[in-house]
Parts: sequence; structure tokens; C-alpha cells
Amino acid sequence: MTITHKRNTLGILAFATATLFAGVLPSTVSATESLSMIAIDGYPERSMWVREFSDFFIPRVNEELAKSGNYSVNWQEAYGGQIVKPRGVLEGIKLGLGDIGIVTTIFHNSALPSQGISAVTPFIAADARVVATAVDEIAREFPQMNKELDAENQVYLATGVVLDTYQVFSKTPISSLADLEGQKVAGAGYNLRYLEGIEGAAGVRGGLPNFYNMLQTGLVDAAMLWPESAMTFKIGEVAPYMLKVDLGAVNSKTVTVNKDVWEQLPDEVKQVLQSVAVEYRDHIASIAMDAAAVSLEAYIAAGGEVTELSAEARADWANSMPNIAKDWAETLDQSGAQGSDMLRAYMDKLKAAGFTPVRDWAAEL
Repeated sequence: MTITHKRNTLGILAFATATLFAGVLPSTVSATESLSMIAIDGYPERSMWVREFSDFFIPRVNEELAKSGNYSVNWQEAYGGQIVKPRGVLEGIKLGLGDIGIVTTIFHNSALPSQGISAVTPFIAADARVVATAVDEIAREFPQMNKELDAENQVYLATGVVLDTYQVFSKTPISSLADLEGQKVAGAGYNLRYLEGIEGAAGVRGGLPNFYNMLQTGLVDAAMLWPESAMTFKIGEVAPYMLKVDLGAVNSKTVTVNKDVWEQLPDEVKQVLQSVAVEYRDHIASIAMDAAAVSLEAYIAAGGEVTELSAEARADWANSMPNIAKDWAETLDQSGAQGSDMLRAYMDKLKAAGFTPVRDWAAEL
């Protein structure tokens, strides 16, 4: 990050001279301090959260800073592998390759384990807005998420939830859990463990930009995705069948700032970045919900077929899984973090929002 001063010396002298002759000598002359920041993400601009970071977050920061006129930001945006690949944002911001960016947390379960809180609690809330708010509240009520990012030389701004709920998209029709037996299913992070209770099903780790090729080449038979991403990345061309299972919304994005950069920022700029990050959180969650229905309609219009898994089958799936939430919480507990307390608090927030868990993951602690 660099800081420069925008001053027009001749203009200031001319103004001072003119006002002096007018009998008024200005006591101070204000100037805007310009900060340069590099925003990064490894995903391409067509990805909804990247597009909205460019079209919403950055303009809102500029707008808020313009109110006082004390500071402005000269933005450099680098997405889609220009500086880092999708899995490289955490390391890129840590090393200062970018000043601010969107970390896809599901790629970093070891470094950022607490970020998995919604991923280890499936079959509850298919609502990006509720999950985003709940996770962000957990981040502010418990120190663990900030502590983990601090170890990566970063400062937490806000959580991002960009999907309404995971569904299963497949090359061949799937209408029951039996149809998933023996299938290879693409996923990322904790959601690969959702398959552990299904006989013969195997999770194959991948990233959203790779799922199309994984399906096309037969490396996998299905993939856990959400409708908006399926349409954006044209998954329907290679996976024309969707099993509506409503695995749930998951926080998978976190806006962070390089810690060294953060410490140099003026307090006014810090406050604007923090407040706009929360606006961005709510903005993309709302877009995710709006886009979900539209994308599903477009998927069907393009020839996709949707089958809904019964409530009984959803319960069977949830209960067939190992309690990955309990495993997650107890692992954090053993490291000195408040994993069990975080899990209980998170479950309480979802229940308070009106959601009834298919399986109450915290009840087994």
C-alpha cells in the first residue's frame, strides 16, 4: 500500500493570494490523502461475489470516504489468476501480494478451522442471509476466527455466503440415496464428509472452475453445487440432473485485509472498510437468494431435470453421517478454542431464526 498526497501547489498559492487581497487569509488548506490498494481473488470476475466486490464493495467504500473528503482509494483489481489462483488468496494476502481480498475458506480447513462452522452443520438452513449473519456474529462474539486469520497476517472484515444451499448435480438421474451408492461426487472441504454414511460413495476434491471438466471427463459422476454456480459455470451441459436435497447454506468467503496494511490505514478508512464489508455480506447473501430461484428456473428451461429428495430420505442421510460437527468442536476444544461453545451458540442462532435442524448436531456434545 502506498500513500500519496494530491496537492496542486500553484492552485493553493493562487487561492491564498486571491483571498489575501480580498482581506481573508485562510487558516488551513485541506487536501485529500490518496491510498492505493490491490484487491485480489483467484476466481474470475463472472463469479458473483467477485463481480459484486467490484461493482458494490469498492464503489460503496469510495462513496463513504467521499463524504468527508479526507481520504480516497486508488484501486487496482486483480482477479481470475492475475496474481493468485482460487486457493492462493490466503497466502497472497499474507505475503502482501494483495492488500484486500476474498479468501475462499473451505480450501483452508487446517489454517482456518473455525470457518467451517456452517459446513459441519448441514441439513438446517437453506438461507444465505441467516447463515451469513449467524457466522459473522460468531466471529465477533468468539475470538477464534480472528485469531486464526491473525496467524495468517490478516484482519477479518466479514463473512460471505454466496449460495442458498448445496444440491447434487449429476450426469445420470438420482432420486434416492441408493442412487448415490458407489458414485464419485465432487466437492470442496467439509462437504466431502457428507458422503461418508452412503455406501460406496466417494468424495473427490475439486474447485468450482474445475467441476465442469471433472464431470465431462468422467472423473466424477456428480457434484455438490448450488443453482447459481451451476448456471454461471454451465454445469447443466454435463450434469443435466439435479437432486434437490437442501444440504444448506455454507459460509465459504471471508473478506480480509493484510495486517501490515491494516495497521497503516487511518482509523476513518478502517471504519469504512468494516462497515461496508457488513453491507457487502448482506448484499451478496440477498443476491444469492434472489439468484437461486432464477437460476433453477433457467436450469430447467435449458433441459435440466429436478428431483426432490423426500423428508424421510433427508433425515436418513443426515443421521447416516458421522457427527462431523462434534468432531469439529472437540478438535477446537483440544486446541484451547471454544469449539463446543461456538457450535451451541451457532445452532441457537439458527433455531432462533426459525429453522428446525434435521439433526441437532450440538445435542450430541
